Amino acid sequence: MTPASKSQDPITQQLSDVKARVATVLELAKSLGADGAEVAMSRQQGLSVSTRMGEVENVEFTNDGALGITVYRQGRKGSASTADLSEQALIKTVTAAVNIAKYTSVDDCSGLADKALLAMQPLDLDLYHPHEISTEEAIELAKECEESALAVDARISNSDGASFDSFSGFKVYGNSHGQLVGYPSTRHSLSCVMIASDGDNMERDYAYTVNRDFALLENAKNIGVQASQEVLSRLNPQTIATSKVPVLFRADIANTIWGHFIAAISGGNLYRKSSFLLDAIGNDVFPKFLNISERPHIARALASSAFDSEGVLTQDREIISQGALQTYLLTSYSARKLGLTTTGHAGGIHNWLVDAKGHDGSFDAMLKTLGTGLLVTELMGQGVNIINGDYSRGAAGFWVENGEIAYPVSEITIAGNLAQMFKGIVAVGSDVDLRGSIRTGSILIDEMQVAGH
Repeated sequence: MTPASKSQDPITQQLSDVKARVATVLELAKSLGADGAEVAMSRQQGLSVSTRMGEVENVEFTNDGALGITVYRQGRKGSASTADLSEQALIKTVTAAVNIAKYTSVDDCSGLADKALLAMQPLDLDLYHPHEISTEEAIELAKECEESALAVDARISNSDGASFDSFSGFKVYGNSHGQLVGYPSTRHSLSCVMIASDGDNMERDYAYTVNRDFALLENAKNIGVQASQEVLSRLNPQTIATSKVPVLFRADIANTIWGHFIAAISGGNLYRKSSFLLDAIGNDVFPKFLNISERPHIARALASSAFDSEGVLTQDREIISQGALQTYLLTSYSARKLGLTTTGHAGGIHNWLVDAKGHDGSFDAMLKTLGTGLLVTELMGQGVNIINGDYSRGAAGFWVENGEIAYPVSEITIAGNLAQMFKGIVAVGSDVDLRGSIRTGSILIDEMQVAGH
């Protein structure tokens, strides 16, 4: 989209209008006696359609958003929000926030992020790629995806449907330090969920594609075929004997392992002393060959952001360097609780790149390295204790023998301790999944307890 067309775009115009409203709200908060104030607003509009067995199941148009204000007064904090941006509604909302602040407890750690850390002139990360698509075209895309899936094999007996979503929106943030920033963004996705049956056995699996740019979505027919191939491979699973074996987490679920690591080094868990990685800065948490870098400013990436939800400038960071922990993930509040400085992680992480040079390889190479053990392609349940690192989850996947997939398995539980699992990583594959905030390949762990029959 050219600069001229962007200026005429409805989302871009709304963003400009909302910035003006945010500036007004900040002035109002100041006039009502607030020492400091911050205002955030996000808006999303778009289309979601779903089909099942060739019939339209759902068509939904979204156009929602809300403005939230937080005021600070003599160490006290008050918050309020509104979806109505009329002048009268904004006055009521600011007044409510100021009144709430009269009754909350004094907290010396609350307050705006330090002015020196803010993104006053944030980068344009090319996150906005609107695509005009009619309801009919969206339905046809979902139908095409599902039809291609149903045509793959006679054992594809049913469908949980195909879905297409296309959303445009923006985020605006301003505070009484003089910061007023915002950006538009888009997100398009297509998914398909299929059911296969063979005799009494029935399995379910899916495939999907997601991108900022509609033109970069994977072909609808390919997604359908992928969904069917996934579910067919899982038919007639077996159980396995309880044992300790190497475990390979396929790339599309490997990010769950890093998700537990994120929780363990997040400020909220650290200042509450509810993490097994307390005081771990500088310690070897992973093998020496493993590095994790954060790169918030990758153009078009799904987790890119020039600033966090407190307006703090995001920046490149090394999270893990040669296996050692380099930083925690802190907001302004958790940083003050710990006597540290925010790392710009209010609202989450920004594009993690997992690297294990010298200990990586293709998915097939990872299977060869695994040898005989378990390939996990699905996890169930939430049996993870971040306080002590204990890990236990239901799983399904494939039994691997001599580096080759032998047969599907289900109704198993995998267990271990996250500290030992992190240290026990043998390799991280080059089969990197780009569809989320963590860019990781498959993860091979040397040994875990697998409970079967």
